[in-house]
Amino acid sequence: MEALKQGADTLFILLGAVMVLAMHAGFAFLELGTVRKKNQVNALVKILVDFSVSTVMYFLVGYAVAYGASFFVGAEQLAAKNGYELVKFFFLLTFAAAIPAIISGGIAERAKFWPQLLATAVIVGFVYPFFEGIAWNQHFGVQAWIKSVTGEEFHDFAGSIVVHAVGGWIALPAVILLGARSNRYRKDGAVSAHPPSNIPFLALGAWVLTVGWFGFNVMSAQTLDKISGLVAVNSLMAMVGGTLAALIAGKNDPGFVHNGPLAGLVAVCAGSDLMHPLGALVVGAVAGTLFVVMFTLTQNKWKIDDVLGVWPLHGLCGAWGGVAAGIFGAKALGGLGGVSFGAQFLGTAMGVIWALLSGFVVYGALKATLGLRLSQEEEYDGADMTIHKISATPDREVSW
Repeated sequence: MEALKQGADTLFILLGAVMVLAMHAGFAFLELGTVRKKNQVNALVKILVDFSVSTVMYFLVGYAVAYGASFFVGAEQLAAKNGYELVKFFFLLTFAAAIPAIISGGIAERAKFWPQLLATAVIVGFVYPFFEGIAWNQHFGVQAWIKSVTGEEFHDFAGSIVVHAVGGWIALPAVILLGARSNRYRKDGAVSAHPPSNIPFLALGAWVLTVGWFGFNVMSAQTLDKISGLVAVNSLMAMVGGTLAALIAGKNDPGFVHNGPLAGLVAVCAGSDLMHPLGALVVGAVAGTLFVVMFTLTQNKWKIDDVLGVWPLHGLCGAWGGVAAGIFGAKALGGLGGVSFGAQFLGTAMGVIWALLSGFVVYGALKATLGLRLSQEEEYDGADMTIHKISATPDREVSW
């Protein structure tokens, strides 16, 4: 019977890992559909190569930083319990690799290729797993301290803070240090519009992310006996809440409509195991509105050229989700309880500060040494031709 449980748990978390792996295709197509045509190939290549670098770094370093477990043992030991520990690594890796995938969307169209891969290595090898260990593995007694102060530990079931807010707040310094795309903000104060290049691909990316997110959230239980239909339905309700709110706030704009479900899903991760479905609907609706309002502000008023709006989407909606778990997870609002608003606020603030500081350090160091940005001519030609020597839809054969 124990062997059957081990096998079932291994299959359960493997399915989750595969579903979140598929989300990286969603990241790729969301970026491909949003950037201009001359940068579409680069969007696809970045996500795949970032994932590959993330895998190597998380296997060699990051997983040990977060959980103290090393894979430098014999295969016989690794295969114990049907290889559950290895598959758990695979599942958690797909979360870690989401960080560079998030950042990729913010710095699109003008970032150098190789310096970003170095940033990925440092972020997935140390920056992300350092906070992951604090939130999910009791490192440094931080959770015990939060509990002593607020009465409860910081609760982040599926990563509103650990994954999304951290990714979004690392991306913000990267975007600021990189600077806006050429001619985006003109000297006369006008803003050059760069509409999405391909709405169908953008929509496909959003759908792939949305479907995979049910693996992201539900399989965060990590064993079959802890699976909860509440997590699934809360994810669903937050998704539709975000969609409808973005539809209204974004005045039917398809870019906003397809980012709406993602905003809702980002926000519900933290408390998806605790909230009432109606609470999740509200959390998602707030997130969808927050994304539209803050994306518009950052782009048009503050002149922060965050191409896919990853700081509003992941950074702000993730932070909202961390705090919202302390509100809508409470029994008074139909939740299961066992959470504290104070604990959620403290944990959220810690994640945001750590990510913000780390972003400035990592990208500041790269800017000072290797440089972050393509030359003006390279940016004008596009990352596809500059870095990869081919466009997304070559219109003629080239002889070399």
